[in-house]
Amino acid sequence: MRQVKCINLGLIDYKQAWDYQEKLFAEIVSIKIGNRNLSPENVIQTPNYFLFCEHPHVYTLGKSGDTQNLLINEKQLEEKNATFYKINRGGDITYHGPGQIVGYPILDLDNFFTDIHKYLRFLEEMVILTLAEYGIEAGRSNGETGVWLDAGIPHKARKICALGVRASRWVTMHGFAFNINTDLNYFGNIIPCGITDKAVTSLEKELGIKVDEEEVKQKLKKHFANLFECQFESPII
Repeated sequence: MRQVKCINLGLIDYKQAWDYQEKLFAEIVSIKIGNRNLSPENVIQTPNYFLFCEHPHVYTLGKSGDTQNLLINEKQLEEKNATFYKINRGGDITYHGPGQIVGYPILDLDNFFTDIHKYLRFLEEMVILTLAEYGIEAGRSNGETGVWLDAGIPHKARKICALGVRASRWVTMHGFAFNINTDLNYFGNIIPCGITDKAVTSLEKELGIKVDEEEVKQKLKKHFANLFECQFESPII
């Protein structure tokens, strides 16, 4: 079975988590470059990671995003105790904050499959299967990455999980943001993912109760392991 190291970073500043991702990403890429000069029997196995974390209030804009989708200025960001970063993932603008499960798989897809489209669909499926365990039917919206409820129904469609990734040499970083007990008011300061005609929701809002985030993480890990045909090593942190 493929091995994945699961690391729970807890509540962590966005930039600190981003730097940590970059460090792991660079280490994997370095191993892959070094393997080119090795005989098959001496090739070093690249590691795979799955980082769980939660961020203080922050807005991040992907490389293809539009800054006009951030609807507040620098002073207003400070008043809301929020920060803003332009980052190197795909997608537009999104929000991260307390009560949200953020997952960053740092995988060498050469250990799994070399197909970014399939990778994104598997991450979505992981969340869809997790929501099904709470009695919520979720799915996809044509042409829009992420996990949605009532995607095909005008004025009812709402996103519960956003995705945005980067991949180079088949190594991934960034990942997903799953709204669990999230303060959805913070999404009012942006045009989430640049989409103007759909709302945002959370598991708490849909169920009407606070949700055990650790329980959700365990369900996500279970479905990830099944989909990617891997097993998690004991948590390091």
